[in-house]
Amino acid sequence: MPDSFLRQSALAHLALDGRAVDTGGSQGMAPGVAMKELPFKSIINLRGNPKDTAFLAATSKTLGFDLPLEPNQSASKDQITALWLAPDEWWIITDSQTGKLASKLEAALSGQHISLVDVGESRTTIRVTGRHARDQLAKGTPLDLHPTQLPAGRCAGTHIAKAIVVLHYLGDSKSGEPTYDIYVLRSFADYLWRWLEDAAQEYGFQVRP
Repeated sequence: MPDSFLRQSALAHLALDGRAVDTGGSQGMAPGVAMKELPFKSIINLRGNPKDTAFLAATSKTLGFDLPLEPNQSASKDQITALWLAPDEWWIITDSQTGKLASKLEAALSGQHISLVDVGESRTTIRVTGRHARDQLAKGTPLDLHPTQLPAGRCAGTHIAKAIVVLHYLGDSKSGEPTYDIYVLRSFADYLWRWLEDAAQEYGFQVRP
């Protein structure tokens, strides 16, 4: 963990907070896409045997919910989210300090054949929302984003433009606007943000704080 006074988000150099204003849209319409960075999320890469009942019981007790066992599913409770990445691999994501949750998981899984690695500092999260968010993302990913193929709560490893990402579809707002969280390596964050911003221009674009 870096010293807090030296810690910067992957997109700090873009000064996004200073740009958090409505840039408008075509024909006076409200922006169809809004984005913001969600920096410093804690991401624990957890690997274990999904057929091991002791492993499943220990993780469920620690997290407060069962790990998702079906492909591309997610589960969450009390600001902790688990994303299914592979048959024996999950990301455990939280806004709180990784060390506390990682220590609890490590203690609960002591003696078991598992892998537990903090990968949060290597990535950042870009949240995309708006009535045209799906159209924007479809320009760069081969993933079928239609809700019948990627329902709310599902996640998938894919690429957007040339950046490898994990995409999590959180669901729609009451007004029907979809929201996605995009987890991307820090080294690709600047490239991906600029690509996404360009892809959103025809719909109207806004940076949100």
